[in-house]
Amino acid sequence: MEALQLDIQAAARSDMNPHELSAALSPLRAGERLRLLYEQLGDRLVASTSFGLQAAVMLHLIHEHAPKIPVVFIDTGFLFPETYQYMEALTSKLNLDLRIYQPTMSAARMQALWGNLWENGKDGADRYGLITKIEPMNRALREIGADVWLSGLRRSQSQTRVDRSFVEQQKRTIKAYPILDWADAQVDLYFHQNGLPRHPLAEQGYVTMGDWHSTRPVVNGDAEATRFNGEKFECGLHLDSGTPDFQI
Repeated sequence: MEALQLDIQAAARSDMNPHELSAALSPLRAGERLRLLYEQLGDRLVASTSFGLQAAVMLHLIHEHAPKIPVVFIDTGFLFPETYQYMEALTSKLNLDLRIYQPTMSAARMQALWGNLWENGKDGADRYGLITKIEPMNRALREIGADVWLSGLRRSQSQTRVDRSFVEQQKRTIKAYPILDWADAQVDLYFHQNGLPRHPLAEQGYVTMGDWHSTRPVVNGDAEATRFNGEKFECGLHLDSGTPDFQI
């Protein structure tokens, strides 16, 4: 463990190398990854959550191993009522340092100007993501002062995630994925062992969770077809973008 901690210290310099940091985290357990990242990076860290179907796992790990890490929740204004209820339940149970961020443009104003952007193909969905998710997350990182962003992405969730490393550079921000290598069975076991509540829509055929207008229950076992009518899976926060407004 001491040698691994030295590796983390070396990789976590102000000019940190994502490849070196990823290699240092790779052999550790998820809780150890979180503890060492917090010990070495402290207030440079921020986590994000969607309060989706599996969000309780990362939030519980943070609660157990690095409870001082602030957790950002992007409220698009279009989430399922059940997601807001789940947010309240988990926040209370885990005593999270939750920071809620919303778009600067209201849902009513956005729809009055451009209609239902999510119905206008990939370009519309991308613009919607920029307004409701990317801009608020940019603002959160800037106001909190963090430059290392923790997320609960896992390789097994989609084809867009299978080649990710434990740490990578995304524009100006370093991103780290403590449970990247967890399989679905490991997630289910963690829920059971720790008595974590499930999202209220988990029993209704949903396997991913986003906004009500662009998320649907799974059909024929194809999880990637459940978001944005199958046109894309990622909401925009976890993919690089060529737009000048995308800074995170």
